Amino acid sequence: MSDDGRVAATRYNNGNRAFLQSFLARGTLTFAEAKPMLAAILSVQEASDKEVNEDQIVQADLDSFIEAAAEAVSPFDYEIKSTRNQDTKERIWALVNSVSDPLTQLATTRTTEEIYYIKRFLDAMFETYNTKRREVMAVSDMQALETKIRKGTTRQSNGEAGAQSQAADKGLMSDQTEKLLAQLEKEKWLARTRSGYYMLTPRALMELRTWLVHTYNDADEPEEWQAIKFCEACKEIVTIGQRCSNLDCNTRLHNICEEAYWRARPGKTCAKCDTAWDGKHFVGPKAVTATDDHLREKQRSGVSKRRRADVDEDDNGGEGSSGRRRRTRVEEAPEVEEENEEEGEAEEEEDEEPGHNGSEVVNGGRRRRSNRVVEEEADESGSDE
Repeated sequence: MSDDGRVAATRYNNGNRAFLQSFLARGTLTFAEAKPMLAAILSVQEASDKEVNEDQIVQADLDSFIEAAAEAVSPFDYEIKSTRNQDTKERIWALVNSVSDPLTQLATTRTTEEIYYIKRFLDAMFETYNTKRREVMAVSDMQALETKIRKGTTRQSNGEAGAQSQAADKGLMSDQTEKLLAQLEKEKWLARTRSGYYMLTPRALMELRTWLVHTYNDADEPEEWQAIKFCEACKEIVTIGQRCSNLDCNTRLHNICEEAYWRARPGKTCAKCDTAWDGKHFVGPKAVTATDDHLREKQRSGVSKRRRADVDEDDNGGEGSSGRRRRTRVEEAPEVEEENEEEGEAEEEEDEEPGHNGSEVVNGGRRRRSNRVVEEEADESGSDE
């Protein structure tokens, strides 16, 4: 982009208004998303027949529009903040309300039940599933639908107002909860991982930063373990990254900051407690998926799947290890039959043994015929007398 175009962009005009309206509609913005937007604006703003290609847009162009937009929204208690995605390291800009409680802002677009669900959801994310031993800081899709979150008890202020608010909270049904979660994800407040965990997006972390610290951290005990912790390198909130192996230590690092951070430090030890940093203690969903218990469960699940696959192969006449087992069972079957035949022959020989007075006892009639012989002998004895 030409220098003249950049100077024009710094003066607030219709191009700046178009940029701000698009920004407000999106909620967040990355450089990749801004390039086609700025190219279209500058193509009109240049007032020439030559169209500006998005490949001509550079970071300085976006910075000038961001600066102009920030000045325009400042009187309305808004500011533009930026942070990096904790996974991709991509920088993201967002319009953030600098005064009012962000949850209060949601009251203009959410029902009372939805607001209380969001509060319980955040309580679960940063209290229930964020402990000293396991800092998951995420809620699985199954946990999000549990009754204790959909209709549980919400943090309330003391007094009559709190009681009235609690009485108005009837909770959400499962289908209502799923719809709300989908909306929050679409609006870029929540992100769902491939493993099925809901996490706060960069936009939500920027918007809720002050509220999260005030709500979940203990200001009176700053050296104690805190629920909300910051990266030792970039000083932003960590919900995905690594932690010190010392459970009482609050040192955390983003995965995206780790390489540069350790390059600047001679020894790989914690900056606060000097504990050796092994990189095997995690923050985020990996705190669950990387545990020994989870890995063992995954291995057991894999064994079960292999067993089921073996059964399927047996049913389908498959080869391999299962096929060999199937053939072994088939080959062992005649041996069982031969044993049964031998047992049958032994029983026949036993049945064919002569009975008393030469009476032949055969199979099940042995007891009846033996009794008849005894009766005949008794009759003969009686006649002799």
